[in-house]
Amino acid sequence: MCRIYSIFIFIVICGFSSPSDAFQIYSYANTNTVIGSVKTHKIKGDESLIEVARRFGIGYNAIVDANPGVDPFIPGSGKSITIPTSWILPDTASYDGIIINLSEMRLYYFSKHSAAIVRTYPIGIGSEGNETPVGVFKITEKLVKPSWHVPESIRKEKPELPRVVPPGPDNPLGSHALRLSAKSVLIHGTNRPFAVGRRASHGCIRMYPEDIPKLFQAVPNKTKVTIIRQPVKVGMLNSRIFIEIHKDDYMHTNYFNEAVQLLRKKNLYENIDKDKMLAALKEKKGIPVDITKSTKTEGLVDY
Repeated sequence: MCRIYSIFIFIVICGFSSPSDAFQIYSYANTNTVIGSVKTHKIKGDESLIEVARRFGIGYNAIVDANPGVDPFIPGSGKSITIPTSWILPDTASYDGIIINLSEMRLYYFSKHSAAIVRTYPIGIGSEGNETPVGVFKITEKLVKPSWHVPESIRKEKPELPRVVPPGPDNPLGSHALRLSAKSVLIHGTNRPFAVGRRASHGCIRMYPEDIPKLFQAVPNKTKVTIIRQPVKVGMLNSRIFIEIHKDDYMHTNYFNEAVQLLRKKNLYENIDKDKMLAALKEKKGIPVDITKSTKTEGLVDY
């Protein structure tokens, strides 16, 4: 079982309106790169995993992977569900601006404060054949109530669409949008929130309608945006070693080799329990798993 742990959470109450807000802002340190905590939730009535995921600030893929074998639409009243509100920060040269990990369909925003603070949100990304590009970009424009200028490629698929969709409930860009220096790519809201946590867009990055206004307000223009694919992440919390594995068929990843290389790079491989690592690689639940090698004194009780 995944060890349940905690970290100091920086919560801003004023202006928050969504129950998921308490799970979106965290403090971190270079030596403690695991944030949040895994929780459980008991299904009430006919609620679906899609509804639960949105309430806790996670996407469809995350809650489904964390609960294998559970029907996402009819999980069953009284069913105990794992809420994967814990993450290892992406492995990048620096924590600067927005970092988007396509493999886990999650966005991290590292704001410049006196304390090390990170906001994190679930996202939807490009579908097969319309992949969201990786690379380093910047925000070039911030748009409130954006009109959607329908690309010709989409109008060929759906000729009934107009050339421009005005702001409103039928606009797939939602209430706010952030244009990237890759001009065809936007970080925006959506009128299809059930698509967050899925590969369903034409390359843009979708956010829940309640999340995009907060990110929009927090990030200044010209903010750096780094888009990566990291299906395997390794982190530390209180001198314990954690690994987090995400299913990413696009990468055709050799997960074992990726994990070993990353652990060796961080000089951690000799300090892990190989069986725990293999179990995490097999399950691919997208949850940080403690793989620290046990010591002879661990588990002993003094009387």
